[in-house]
Amino acid sequence: MFRAVGLSLRPEREVTEYDRKKLIKVFHACDRENKGCLNREDLKVAVVMLFGYKPSKLEVNSMTSSLPDTAGVTLDDFLKMMTIKKAAQLSIGDHRQIFSMFDAHCRGYLTADDFKRAFKHVCPHMCEQTAVEAFREVDRDADGMVCYRDFEFAVTYGEDEE
Repeated sequence: MFRAVGLSLRPEREVTEYDRKKLIKVFHACDRENKGCLNREDLKVAVVMLFGYKPSKLEVNSMTSSLPDTAGVTLDDFLKMMTIKKAAQLSIGDHRQIFSMFDAHCRGYLTADDFKRAFKHVCPHMCEQTAVEAFREVDRDADGMVCYRDFEFAVTYGEDEE
């Protein structure tokens, strides 16, 4: 739907005319009362239509927190929000792909051996102890397994501080 430009961790967002028309169409479809803005429930329906899942209350709060306390989300605000959301989804897809490459046995979690194998492949001269220490750092609950959530937390740590 959107195209990320560049190879940075924070891709620039470029909305094509086709993308813009689709977003506008979804906005108007969800603006049932033709108010010119979406309320929280309308916004949830729009996210379902565009991304295929119902956002949590926390996610909707996060999306609308920077907006003034008005009647709802305007078309311009909606376009900005959904462009950013789609770009973030691309980044998350990259993280998922990296996680899957680490997870050689398709278990849905990573072990210390998975980390050692991945580190050895990427950095053959790095000592094994470094991979073990990295694993311990990422394994936040110290259960000997790194789930995707732990992995994503580690990969994205500090991104918002720029």
